[in-house]
Amino acid sequence: MAEVDEIPLIDVARLTDADAPPRDVADAIGAACREFGFFYVVGHGVDEELCRRLEALSRDFFALEVEQKLQISMARGGRAWRGYFRVGDELTSGRPDQKEGIYFGSELGDDHPAVQAGTPLFVRNLFPEIAGFREAVLEYMTALTELGHRLMAALAVSLELDAAYFADRYTRDPLILFRIFHYPRMQPPPGDPTWGVGEHTDYGLLTILRQDDAGGLQVKSRGRWIDAPPVPGSFICNIGDMLDSLTRGIYRSTPHRVLPPSRDRLSFPFFFDPNFDAEVRPIEELADHPIEDDSHQRWDRANVHEISGTYGDYLLGKVSKVFPQLKREVL
Repeated sequence: MAEVDEIPLIDVARLTDADAPPRDVADAIGAACREFGFFYVVGHGVDEELCRRLEALSRDFFALEVEQKLQISMARGGRAWRGYFRVGDELTSGRPDQKEGIYFGSELGDDHPAVQAGTPLFVRNLFPEIAGFREAVLEYMTALTELGHRLMAALAVSLELDAAYFADRYTRDPLILFRIFHYPRMQPPPGDPTWGVGEHTDYGLLTILRQDDAGGLQVKSRGRWIDAPPVPGSFICNIGDMLDSLTRGIYRSTPHRVLPPSRDRLSFPFFFDPNFDAEVRPIEELADHPIEDDSHQRWDRANVHEISGTYGDYLLGKVSKVFPQLKREVL
């Protein structure tokens, strides 16, 4: 483990089997979740050449004229919450983010039951007409999904649960959401409160993020902000509000933000979440742990322990806040 003020870096090279995570690796991840809610992973097995290829293709896309990027605009994705959005279109805490991006999800055929039923967020992805882009995105999502299964098994073991606990109840068929974000270079005036992305917590189970080398991510630890700089060959992972709720606050989602970049920045957040129809409730095996309402300490004053119902219902409520126009028009 790293020093107290540093986000831990954990080698998960021996985390090769979701059925039997090594105990010491699981314990290291658990300790990081209790202390920071964030941890770096190396030895993860995701092909570095694939990551570099996806980064290069993403830069090609964001270099296009806005009119070309809007050919795959989110408005063309209907109820899918997929496609391109412009700088300022997405809100965090009601304020426009200073980023543009593309939203993706699991690639589903038209014959998939959720697609046939017209379930929100379930439809084909929108891809730009850039050679190799679609293939790189789908290959990357497949690799990160496999890593997500292994990490969730380790998280289960770290909580003294069976390795298959989350898979059996929530993630055997996970809801996969993947983003490619571009933060254009900006120099706000002194005292300007503008952020690339303002203070927030993620809403799901597990986020697996690849950063480029520009930096800018910060994490709130013990009431103060610390940098989460890029580490070559790593992903930085963090737990979201849903895992905070399921674990009765044993693992707490941690606020983070992105500074206005002094040069163009790319980030690749991958969200590994419960199945859309999964009923979410606190882990019964942790019932002896008292639930503490920490809403007075949270950035949004929300009580994550009031979450109930299906993950899909919860997620759609989040969509309506970050993309209110999408809610009005299609959800």
